[in-house]
Amino acid sequence: NVGVDRFITGKVPYLRTLSTPVVVNILGDSVEEYSEIARRLEGVEGVAALEVNISCPNVKKGGVAFGTVPEMAAKVTEAVRQASSLPLIVKLSPNVTDIVVMARAVADAGADAVSLINTLIGMAIDPVSRRPRLANVIGGLSGPAIKPVALRMVWQVAQAVSLPVIGIGGITTADDALEFLLAGASAVQVGTANFYDPSAAENIVQGITNYLQEQGEDRLVDIIGTLKTGTD
Repeated sequence: NVGVDRFITGKVPYLRTLSTPVVVNILGDSVEEYSEIARRLEGVEGVAALEVNISCPNVKKGGVAFGTVPEMAAKVTEAVRQASSLPLIVKLSPNVTDIVVMARAVADAGADAVSLINTLIGMAIDPVSRRPRLANVIGGLSGPAIKPVALRMVWQVAQAVSLPVIGIGGITTADDALEFLLAGASAVQVGTANFYDPSAAENIVQGITNYLQEQGEDRLVDIIGTLKTGTD
């Protein structure tokens, strides 16, 4: 993370050359820092939207993560909304008791969409040295292991709010992405898979296209949220 100023001067010029909208993920240690970062990105050519990562600890409130307390999440969302006219996506933490409460809080505070989930908190131990494998002892778990949790939370949130939902968590294949879309996600993000397969996103897009053709569907939007639970 090079910081917002170096990002604007050193990264954005290259990103402008790509034929795709650029969504900037921002994070901060305080409500004021979130607001300031959003303000600096306002009007920067090439930046299409902001994704606000609220899983960071609030240093002014004893280190409690913004994304675990509805009131804190709402304050961050409101501050960024006031500082920027860009489309605002709020990325939700799964490390909460009720993800729907968090989604409703940021929706009421001005979010244009929500993305979920961020990483789950985990840890690993080396039994020989009896020491943590991670320098910080605990860290974020991502990848296929979190997909069932992510899928469940996306399904819950999609039923509870009217905002677009972006599904995240363990998506490595077209079938993975389709599960999220059927659960109610309007779009998906691919993260971990890109590290070991740079063509992952391209393969997923092609796989979804093939699925739509096989199913006789003309538009992707027509399958979103069409999960059959047996209670419909």
